[in-house]
Amino acid sequence: MKRTERIKVDYPRRRVWRGFLRQVVRALFAILADVQVVGEENLPDEGPLLVVANHFSFIDPVAVIAATPWPLEFIGGFRMPNAPTWTTWLPQLWGYLPVYRGTTSVDALRMAEHVLKQDGILGIFPEAGSWADVLRPARPGTAFLAARTEARILPIGLSGLNDVFPALGEGRRARVTLRIGKPFGPFKAGGRGRERRRKLDRIGDSIMNHIAELIPPEKRGLYSEDKTLREAAEKVADYPWADKPDYIDERK
Repeated sequence: MKRTERIKVDYPRRRVWRGFLRQVVRALFAILADVQVVGEENLPDEGPLLVVANHFSFIDPVAVIAATPWPLEFIGGFRMPNAPTWTTWLPQLWGYLPVYRGTTSVDALRMAEHVLKQDGILGIFPEAGSWADVLRPARPGTAFLAARTEARILPIGLSGLNDVFPALGEGRRARVTLRIGKPFGPFKAGGRGRERRRKLDRIGDSIMNHIAELIPPEKRGLYSEDKTLREAAEKVADYPWADKPDYIDERK
């Protein structure tokens, strides 16, 4: 298969199947947790749109699916080291654009860009992993896509998802809040080298600050106004897979 063919992803795809899965997900959430969705009036009617959210739990993508009406495309890690094996079925059934951690994953970014150029709607977790339960810096990919495509960005704040299964073990339903913010952007990042990187870093910080406004203050981590919380978050801020890439040849 030619490289140019590999990066083309038609949007939308799997519309009927994804619509069915969304209904299943919503029904399961209604049974397993006390879910409140706030800000549904902020959902745009169309794309291009980057849907971004904090990533504290392995079931965060399920929550985003439940909170939104679209046949979202997701871009996410090829491996899911923090997720129990039995939970990896949904990403496979839904379908997503895999990123190989520790690499640039050029093909995945180009596929994501192709989705947005079709006025598609793409879900992405800027922190690129759920290894902590406070906000950490955005990895470069989200800002790159935002600047490259000039798509608007829709922030979603997720809280309470880490409590779902512990609460069920105690015979109760956890309170889960999915808070949808107002779209913002678009962004541009001209220049080259360090200048462009600084602009992308500022875009990433802006994205995380919008998410921070939608989650409880004690979870805002590096984007908290509380110095003590910021200092505590610094201890878990480092990306854990920087020196442990997925050694997979993406050219195959």
